Amino acid sequence: MSKPIHIFVINPGSTSTKLAYFKNQNMISEETIRHTDRELKACPSVMSQKEFRYKKITKFIHDHDIPVTELNAVVGRGGLIRPVESGTYLVDKQMIDELNDARFGEHASNLGAVMADMLAGNVPCPAYVVDPVVVDEMMPEARLSGHPLIQRKSIFHALNHKAAARQAARRLKKKDQDCRFVVAHLGGGISVAAHVHGRVIDVNNALDGDGPFSPERSGGLPCGDLARLCFSGKYPAADIRRMIVGQGGLKAYLGTHDLEMIENNIRNKDAVSIRTYNAMIYQISKEIGAMSASLRGHMDAIVLTGGMTHSSRLIRSLKKQIAWIAPVIVIPGECEMEALAMGAYRVLCGEEKVKGYERIE
Repeated sequence: MSKPIHIFVINPGSTSTKLAYFKNQNMISEETIRHTDRELKACPSVMSQKEFRYKKITKFIHDHDIPVTELNAVVGRGGLIRPVESGTYLVDKQMIDELNDARFGEHASNLGAVMADMLAGNVPCPAYVVDPVVVDEMMPEARLSGHPLIQRKSIFHALNHKAAARQAARRLKKKDQDCRFVVAHLGGGISVAAHVHGRVIDVNNALDGDGPFSPERSGGLPCGDLARLCFSGKYPAADIRRMIVGQGGLKAYLGTHDLEMIENNIRNKDAVSIRTYNAMIYQISKEIGAMSASLRGHMDAIVLTGGMTHSSRLIRSLKKQIAWIAPVIVIPGECEMEALAMGAYRVLCGEEKVKGYERIE
């Protein structure tokens, strides 16, 4: 029998770090470490958090008796690097330098590759990232925004999109490369994409508020009104940014992004909650319809995934709007830890080739 493959996964979020240890395809141990406001506020930048977060990683390893010397790979959540195709990438010096400098933007996910590299260097073993948020496979027509000074960007929940598409293909007894899907990730942010034979040819920019409004993001706002708001003199740029990401969507209308609380208010016949919730469903449905048009209506299924898909009310409401387009497959939650581990596993098993980052222009 061949030796087992040992993989350690690091998935940093804005207020937490998720950790997991896998043996082959099985998760042996996991933990979500919550970070206090005091810890986070003591750090002037995201990257300056790496030291205190890394200490918690080593404590997790000690507490769970993880055999570090047997690790075959450490995988980190991919952050804001330069646009890349889907796949598993070897973490190299160029990637680390760009993330340390926040060259393409600052986000907690930038810590994934950096801390994976720190741990892997002590083993030693390779460090990888899998399907980072900047996966860019968009077709040329999808890049044009309507003005040459602004280009549409591919920034979305690529890791979960790709994992959900693979899982949906398996349910259909097909390979992802043989399928055509519209995949909708429904969480704090919402991204809806057209998948063609394993590539995402069009998707809304979920980071900057494009697409449907979500629990905490505004979605695409009327351009003229947004421009007037920006130059009204009433709001600094930081406030405008928070209106779009973090304090938009359900949060702006209802004062909360807690879907369970909102659905409870709907059961209690709260008219504002009902109207706002239905409007979000309506916008998600329109985006799915738009991506269906990009596939000319030829698709194997519409795939719904992300944290909000645990809501049976939301799924019922969406299906009423979109089930006429194509069969609907629901893959609840965000299987990020498994998706990261399996990206490394496919490389270590020889099912996929690892990709290099340093030569990408």
